[in-house]
Amino acid sequence: MEINKLNTVAVIGAGPMGLMAAYELLKQGRKVTLFELDDRIGGMSASFDFDGTKIERFYHFICKPDQPMFDLLKEFNLSDQLRWRDTKMGFYYQGKLYRWGDPISLLKFPRLGLITKLRYGLMALKLTKVTDWHKLDKIGVTDWLKKHVGEKGYQVLWKSLFYYKFYQYKDDLSAAWLGTRVKRVGLSRRSMFQETLGYLEGGSDTLLDVMEKKILELGGEIKLKTRVTEIIKENNQISAVRIDDKLHAFNQVISTIPLPYLATMAPCLPNNEMKKIAAVNNVGVACVLFKLKHSLTKNFWLNVNDDHMEIPGIIEYTNLNPAEEKIIYVPYYLPQDHEKHQWTNEQFIAEATGYLSRINKDFDNNWILATHVARYGFAQTVCPPGFYDQLPPMQSQLKGLFMADTSYCYPEDRSISESVRIGKELAKLANENIN
Repeated sequence: MEINKLNTVAVIGAGPMGLMAAYELLKQGRKVTLFELDDRIGGMSASFDFDGTKIERFYHFICKPDQPMFDLLKEFNLSDQLRWRDTKMGFYYQGKLYRWGDPISLLKFPRLGLITKLRYGLMALKLTKVTDWHKLDKIGVTDWLKKHVGEKGYQVLWKSLFYYKFYQYKDDLSAAWLGTRVKRVGLSRRSMFQETLGYLEGGSDTLLDVMEKKILELGGEIKLKTRVTEIIKENNQISAVRIDDKLHAFNQVISTIPLPYLATMAPCLPNNEMKKIAAVNNVGVACVLFKLKHSLTKNFWLNVNDDHMEIPGIIEYTNLNPAEEKIIYVPYYLPQDHEKHQWTNEQFIAEATGYLSRINKDFDNNWILATHVARYGFAQTVCPPGFYDQLPPMQSQLKGLFMADTSYCYPEDRSISESVRIGKELAKLANENIN
């Protein structure tokens, strides 16, 4: 068995979190090798060729509170590639499309009473003022919402969204998980009446390409299509990673892949950390992409509550980042045991196509220029009350091992900005604990 002893830090996973950790370590003079199973960097923010259009496999957008993203863009002289655009939001409720996302639309919505609307608006406003989420972390979101917007408000506005994102886990969420999402989008406005979201000219690749370039310039290595099969320890100290039948020596390992993958890869993890990982549930996604000749609606984000549609919403990305050909994302969030996990791409596309025709009566199958289905098994962590204390620490008891995935964004929303923040934190921990 051959052992390569040239490197000192292994970073597993080349999404934004892993890239940021590697970059920060390299700036401190560390030797770093980044391992990625995929054939490209970027993780969930990676792009692909969609019938001649370069587009992310899963939708991304930028909000005004995303300071770690802005700091990195400034460091890389990319701030001039950030674009802001006024966007619209809609609500498709029981067969009818309504305007949504501003006080006037809320007041005009005919399916709720005035008191419920006022309670909803007050709740959303209060959430934008919260700075410490620990209190809401202890509270279940379902009871909390019913308390603040009433049973009818919960049934109309939230129940369907939670069900088609979490299914059996829909009531197993903390109020903090929801609150941060309301706050992030609520603060991304230029006025009470107008939401404004951001994107990068050229997409996420604009940032990813520079991160890759900087890593290579600093002497880092990026190994694509490379599976780390095992993390090895000696006397409770990280000593190597196994790739194929070879051991490669490292003093430290930073894992940014989903925790369940790490648990399989690192059977040497302490039992208490294994138990914490095993207790974390995740929901996967099958995201149907459409390229259309014509726009479906005027909305970037469309929430859905309709008895004939088994999705939480639709994202029309080109209503944020304009293009002649329109790009639609239809996400199916699915727990690991859901029967639709076994569906073919054609089944997802057929059902989602029917949804498009339901939303826009003028829609015709001739509008469709191309389709694609992107799948990922760990798209959304289930974050129940008390989730702050449920994750294992980023710094393992196993010396030299540091871990995080997008569950560590909690209670904040998953975003490139949050991944950048966590990647920096992982690198800081590794540099402070050199063995």
